[in-house]
Amino acid sequence: MEWSKITMELYSKLEHQWLFNSDEEKKTRILSIDGGGTNAAIAGACLVHLEDQIKSKTINPNSKITDFFDLISGTGIGGILATMLVADDGNGNPLLSAKQAVDLVTKNQSELSKLKKFKILNRRPKYSCTSMEKMLRQALSRQDGKLLTLKDTCKPLLVPCYDLHSSGPFVFSKADAMDTPSFNFELWKICRATTATPGRFRPFELTSVDGKTKCLAIDGGVVMNNPTAVAITHVLHNKRDFPLVNGVEDLLVLSIGNGMQRMSPLKRRNEERMTASVVVDIAADGVSETVDQMVGNAFWWNRSDYVRIQGSVEEDILAETGVESLPMWGKRVLTESNASRIERFVHKLVNKTSLPPPPHKNSDVTPLHAGP
Repeated sequence: MEWSKITMELYSKLEHQWLFNSDEEKKTRILSIDGGGTNAAIAGACLVHLEDQIKSKTINPNSKITDFFDLISGTGIGGILATMLVADDGNGNPLLSAKQAVDLVTKNQSELSKLKKFKILNRRPKYSCTSMEKMLRQALSRQDGKLLTLKDTCKPLLVPCYDLHSSGPFVFSKADAMDTPSFNFELWKICRATTATPGRFRPFELTSVDGKTKCLAIDGGVVMNNPTAVAITHVLHNKRDFPLVNGVEDLLVLSIGNGMQRMSPLKRRNEERMTASVVVDIAADGVSETVDQMVGNAFWWNRSDYVRIQGSVEEDILAETGVESLPMWGKRVLTESNASRIERFVHKLVNKTSLPPPPHKNSDVTPLHAGP
């Protein structure tokens, strides 16, 4: 058989496999957003850059993050952003773009952490939840006044909190809401629940739309500040919504942190009294790093399928050099910035692997010789 014919047949088989059996096409895409205080500066900058890159790569100014992810999860302030990204406008499209969601949170930053007036005998700061709740209700409702629920999302959503009634984690899930109204909650209440940070806000009690399920919630960051693991576990075990997922090799995961609180060991030792909010911040950072390490180990065979973006709250997150976890506890500093890592992930997210140009059918192909 002529070498040119063999080459053409081989190219045809590769082309068919690429077009109709691409591994990248089958992968389920997960976006996870960390919690951390009321400042969404780091996660917000990453989300805006992510959506800008998607628009650039698709050459479509109307592209949204939700168009390219199959599930979005978020905790705390990350839960607010995740919820805003998937809120449905009534036509199956996201109510807000990433920039609109981030701008809304940034503009209302003071409302999310508004201090109450101090009492004479009580010096510990108290935060008002009235302004926050008003902002969340307005943001997560349609023009006709309808308050959106878990069912009113254009993509699967996961938002964790800690339930004091059951003394365990509680995860708000669209999949559960679709099964029964007993697990369908209003979106603004979900956001309020996952941001009820101990020491700042009182526990928030919410009830499902049918009144059958109650939850007394505190901040999800207490147990799941980094919700990447719960998102992966949900996809692996939800065969109804994700029937083609058999393992982590079928996943593409982007995990966005919300900044590490840099407190020196000396400063921590000198703290006379560890307030509840400080303890929560320390625990949340520890939880986030542990989850990153475990997920990184699971994806070590193909690190490009899992990208973790994290940095210091004092730095420009996009310009900061990326860091990734190593097996058996450890980290390494990468040579590229977080912005470049997001851009590379988007390329993998929206593009198929390019094939070389097909050989000309009439060209002469010279076979390789084993020796002279």
